[in-house]
Amino acid sequence: MRPSFNRYFPKWIALAILFSIQFISAGAQTQLSDYRPGMTQEGAVYFLPKTALRISVLVEKTTYQPGDFAPYAQRYLRQNGVEQEPSMGYRVIDVQMDALPVPDSSKVYSVKFDPTTVASRMTLSDDGRLLALNMDDVYDAEVPAPFVAAPQQPLVNPRQYMTEEILSCSSTAKMAELTAQEIYDLRENRSLLIKGQADFMPQDGRQMQIMLDELDRQDRSLSSMFLGVTSHDTIEHVLWYVPAAADTSAQAKPEKEVLFRLSQLRGLVEADDLSGAPYYIIVENITQLPAPQPAAKKRKQPEAGVYVNVPGRLRATIMEGITPIASQEMPAPQYGQTELLSGSLFNKRYTTHLLLDPLTGALLRLDAEQPK
Repeated sequence: MRPSFNRYFPKWIALAILFSIQFISAGAQTQLSDYRPGMTQEGAVYFLPKTALRISVLVEKTTYQPGDFAPYAQRYLRQNGVEQEPSMGYRVIDVQMDALPVPDSSKVYSVKFDPTTVASRMTLSDDGRLLALNMDDVYDAEVPAPFVAAPQQPLVNPRQYMTEEILSCSSTAKMAELTAQEIYDLRENRSLLIKGQADFMPQDGRQMQIMLDELDRQDRSLSSMFLGVTSHDTIEHVLWYVPAAADTSAQAKPEKEVLFRLSQLRGLVEADDLSGAPYYIIVENITQLPAPQPAAKKRKQPEAGVYVNVPGRLRATIMEGITPIASQEMPAPQYGQTELLSGSLFNKRYTTHLLLDPLTGALLRLDAEQPK
């Protein structure tokens, strides 16, 4: 399945919605295909989840702007190889993967109601996944917080540190020569200050540090006239990838798929944009579950109960060319099985509490108590 960018992905994580319902022996279960989750005239419809990969890609944009005195960098500052043309480039600096649940359209079930039985509460997520029955303080999976880049320091105009003699020069070469001399004077003053030989020594360590910081600031600002200014900006791109159970099996050899591409001129681009170098994703089914039992003879009427997942596992690897840059194992319900909890657990003689793992739909808690 082709990954999509975060602006196309629905905002489905929200607080669970509580429904007051009543079961007929836990409700007759039927697998559906075209129903929306929630309440119906006959009962309720819910999904079980499957795993989606939320992939956070941090891309660093580097921009270089040459200084006005770049041609004189070697002559006056003995700096070789200083670029004299502006440039821009992108690189991937980090990739993080998180497993999050999405509804599995192949695992949608209904519950029929009967007003003569004990009332129960079904808790669904905003997108219709079953979270719990008769439970309080039910939680859903949380989307990781977005990346926040560190604030950039404002650029200082180096001309504010130039003397009147420098600014009055009509020749760029002469301005470069005098600016280089000013830089060497700053460095000499810094050295004398550290050695304790300056004409005006600070009274304490704090004042000393302030003076050193100011000398460094002026040195960097004037040096940028020769060496240029390089700025870095980090951008987070969030991709979603949903492994399909039909794509691979525990015995099949996994295939790699283009996840995204990185262009040196445009940054991260879509997987089908050939202007960028490809980054691949490989999903392996590493499930180790016992083989399912042979199916019993099909009944005319659906068996009553509640379905839960017995999840499998997957390993997702992201590669830059042939080099792995991120790999992670995580649960994957789409590579597992489903089991039916018998409807006898939900009859009117008991109040049954059921809690599912919001990520996998697996059973976390099941207990029953007799109503008073």
